[in-house]
Amino acid sequence: MKKLDNRVAIVTGAGQGIGLATALKFAHEGAHVVICDVRQGAVDAAVDACSTLGVRALGFVVDVTQRPMVDAVVAETVNQFGHIDILVNNAGITQDARLQKMTIEQFDRVIDVNLRGVFHFTQAVVGTMINQGSGVILNASSVVGIYGNFGQTNYVASKSGVIGFTKTWARELGPKGIRVNAVAPGFIDTPMIKTIPEKVLEGMKNQIPLRRMGDPADIANAYAFLASDDASYINGIVLEVTGGAVV
Repeated sequence: MKKLDNRVAIVTGAGQGIGLATALKFAHEGAHVVICDVRQGAVDAAVDACSTLGVRALGFVVDVTQRPMVDAVVAETVNQFGHIDILVNNAGITQDARLQKMTIEQFDRVIDVNLRGVFHFTQAVVGTMINQGSGVILNASSVVGIYGNFGQTNYVASKSGVIGFTKTWARELGPKGIRVNAVAPGFIDTPMIKTIPEKVLEGMKNQIPLRRMGDPADIANAYAFLASDDASYINGIVLEVTGGAVV
């Protein structure tokens, strides 16, 4: 029997990178997956890839900042499957600038996607999970949400806020049978870091004891563990997956 047999998992930002790797890992472990992303082509490709693993996969083009779209996804998921077992709040963006140069638009956009989007999806699914008496909510934080980072006032604020959400919801929802945890990735080889110069990337790798960037699958494996019954007594944690970068 697979770890996530017949569970239903919604994964946001599942069109590429960590989100796609997570959807594929969950499907490999037997979960039916609901793919959410802002790009139709990426949604379709992810649905096709997950379906080949023998599970049901649904796809939705959704902007996590738009509550009516979020509510529609959750309603259709319940209509199709009858339950929602796992939510992975993975969708996120960066718009970096130093404090003096960061625009209000840059600040607001990152907070809207990375923080408000997590609130929207979690609030939308939690009623179903409470009625079931079970559920797992997994939030994407970041190592910079714990330790800060130059030029990322908005991103760090959003990822620190996600940690606050996680700890608060673990307290509120634990008595309802719902576990809430966060994963804080370190430097992961995703499209988000493709704009970083190679020389800078080499410097980043040298800060990591394992001397490599993380792979999206490394984070997907952490999510799969936390979503499974193997983690049934883990609630309210922030799991750093960094290769030892902060040792």
